[in-house]
Amino acid sequence: MTNYLHRLTPAKVWLGVIPTLWWNDDFINIDIGIPYEQALSEMALAGYVGCGVGHKYPTDPKILRPVLELRGLRISEPWVSTYFTIKAMNRHTLESVDAQLDFLEAMEGGSDDPRRADLVVAEFGGAVNPLPVALFPNCPEFSEDQWKQLIEGLHAAGEKARARNRRLCYHPHLGTGVMKTEAIHRLMDETDPRLVNMLLDTAHQAAAGVDPLALARKYAHRIKHVHLKDIRAEVVTKIHTGELSFQQGIEAGIFTVPGDGSIETFPEILDALAEADFAGWICIEAEQDPAKANPLQYAKMGREYLRKLLGW
Repeated sequence: MTNYLHRLTPAKVWLGVIPTLWWNDDFINIDIGIPYEQALSEMALAGYVGCGVGHKYPTDPKILRPVLELRGLRISEPWVSTYFTIKAMNRHTLESVDAQLDFLEAMEGGSDDPRRADLVVAEFGGAVNPLPVALFPNCPEFSEDQWKQLIEGLHAAGEKARARNRRLCYHPHLGTGVMKTEAIHRLMDETDPRLVNMLLDTAHQAAAGVDPLALARKYAHRIKHVHLKDIRAEVVTKIHTGELSFQQGIEAGIFTVPGDGSIETFPEILDALAEADFAGWICIEAEQDPAKANPLQYAKMGREYLRKLLGW
């Protein structure tokens, strides 16, 4: 393997962490009561410079911004669930995109800091991951009309992001219609690369049977944001064979931080991105039950793994 990892420097690559180590934003009962101020302090203590948006954060940028700045943190991304493939949700979805773009402008306030947040989206029309149903057997498959609606909707959202000098990054997600290899390829093939980028989530892809290294190599120039997390293969098997829901899979420990699970190709994945001169956010994530996995311990574990790979 030719090593391009030296190209991933702190000047153009920023290491963040997603607050799902401290609580779950989809299943709010997965929570042991850690306040957001503690979570942010532990993120900074573990050595990160940014974070995703969690549901416990203050929604007023005038409150949230100084709390982050005190700890040397910036927002790496807000999340928008899109609903382009179901009826009467197009306007609502695009309004949500506008709201998050407004939020980012207020958070960054005209700063010339290069660490700008990306807009992360995933199509949740027909998604089963929020539901108490078997995850893999019930994932939606889009009709031709739904694919058309999704592509057009993403282009409209991407235009809004580009007009604000933001990158829209699509997150292929377990339990949705863009989960399997064929669907990811179709989304990339049919969207305009000027408007729609990819968020590579190594664990969601691996758990769905998609090779994250193959994706990294094929779409290196379109991957602009990374969620770096690991899977526990035995739990993925249990979800398949036991027909567990997404929540049950999280509670059983399907996800962990890089280096603590079954994915062995993180060096090659990051090397492929480095070869394509990746610049942006790489965020450690591990949707875990904080009662079973101490958030600070795992945040430090993930950061140490990156330190060993990147040298910083």
